[in-house]
Amino acid sequence: MDATEAADKTERFMALHHGDAPLLMPNPWDIGSAKLFESLGFRALATTSSGFAATLGRLDGSVTRDEALEHAAALAAATDVPLSADLENCFAEDPEGVAHTVTLATWTGLAGCSVEDYSRASDSIYERALAVDRVAAAAEAAHRGPTRLVLTARAENFIHGNTDLADTIARLQAYQSVGADVLFAPGVIAADDIRVLVGSVDAPVNVLATPNAPTVAEMAKLGVARISVGGSLAYVALGAVVTAARELLDDGTFGYWDVANPGRMAARSAFASDRPSAP
Repeated sequence: MDATEAADKTERFMALHHGDAPLLMPNPWDIGSAKLFESLGFRALATTSSGFAATLGRLDGSVTRDEALEHAAALAAATDVPLSADLENCFAEDPEGVAHTVTLATWTGLAGCSVEDYSRASDSIYERALAVDRVAAAAEAAHRGPTRLVLTARAENFIHGNTDLADTIARLQAYQSVGADVLFAPGVIAADDIRVLVGSVDAPVNVLATPNAPTVAEMAKLGVARISVGGSLAYVALGAVVTAARELLDDGTFGYWDVANPGRMAARSAFASDRPSAP
């Protein structure tokens, strides 16, 4: 991908955050799922750390920086829509390490990436001043590279037991002030909380879809700019496989073909352009 193509993807990705309805951004876990989602009409995609880890037989948080960047580059090359990468905490504790990871990401064909304010190493949220410095370093690297990346800054409070909305908003406001393009507080799903959050910042807000989240139409009314699904669609696929395999193992029947056939047809349609031509 040349610089012009990469810049076009980034511009399209940022523009999609300012449409009349929230940008629906599913999270593929491999090249096949990425191409499938693109074929269904989704206009942007994002990697999922948990979904990708599952393809390697691992739990979330066990993927290395090199693995995550190689995975992101492969998905970006396989699709024509903008792709953002879940880079967890950018695989670094210090701002310099964060900047290095984002700098590497600028060479992968990505249109965006994210940085979290949670440390797996200490199982804690970074102290706010350090968290802000980390986002500032990520933003500077994302915006100075060979192509500009749309940086999403994540406040992880709610999914780690701290439901202090005021602190979460203060963090997001600070991340916005140092250059974050999109703001994200996974776990904030109550309509009133989303309304307050969106009204407290100027940058587009992403919401993670969960079972108790408002509908897409309701989130549109709340001013949400983007909706992602994390590893849920990867786990839907795994769940379907478990159900089918259990039927085969326990019952010796093949009723799972009722589900397999639509998937087979979708795959044939999505992957048709990659079929080798006859010699």
